[in-house]
Amino acid sequence: MTKKILPRLYVVTNRHQTRERSLQAVLQETLSAGTTFVQLREKDIHTRHLLALAQDLLPVVHQHHAFLLINDRADIAKHIGADGVHLRSNSLPIPQVRQFLGPQALIGKSTHTLQDVLTAERESADFLVLGPIYDTPSKKTYGPPLGLGVLEQACQQSTLPIYAIGGITPERVSDVKQAGAYGVAVISAILESTSIPSATHQFLQALENS
Repeated sequence: MTKKILPRLYVVTNRHQTRERSLQAVLQETLSAGTTFVQLREKDIHTRHLLALAQDLLPVVHQHHAFLLINDRADIAKHIGADGVHLRSNSLPIPQVRQFLGPQALIGKSTHTLQDVLTAERESADFLVLGPIYDTPSKKTYGPPLGLGVLEQACQQSTLPIYAIGGITPERVSDVKQAGAYGVAVISAILESTSIPSATHQFLQALENS
């Protein structure tokens, strides 16, 4: 894999949504089932604990020849040798982060409006996550769902790979792909599943077939 050929499935972590299973165990299962792109997004952990968790997870992810991105913390990503960083919509400008991490680092950006998408495009992000596309409890703070229309507009106006997030299920993969999405970003649909391998396979199959 190279940074130009990104996986279609992007698994975003939340250790509070794992049905009391350890985050490492859940990630091991989805990675073994074929996930190759992971964002460590544990926003409520103190820096030292986040660093320790990232250091524990990196070899697990790399063992499966997968990418690990750290949510917003470019310092931690650089310190542990992660594959890159995923920036919030209101985070540091991408050019400064690129200068800090180097040209080979993957830099993703969360976007919630068409203007966010265009700004990130100008700043040369490697990929974008746009949402929430559908209604979902984890994205209530970002306002009402954007819908497929906004996703389609964004994909038409941006040359970057765009991952749809927010209420994504295997059954909805075809719709977001038809709207132009490069792939999907998923939290609860995999992390909360009673069968992590089955949920992972369903998404991978839907992405391959759509």
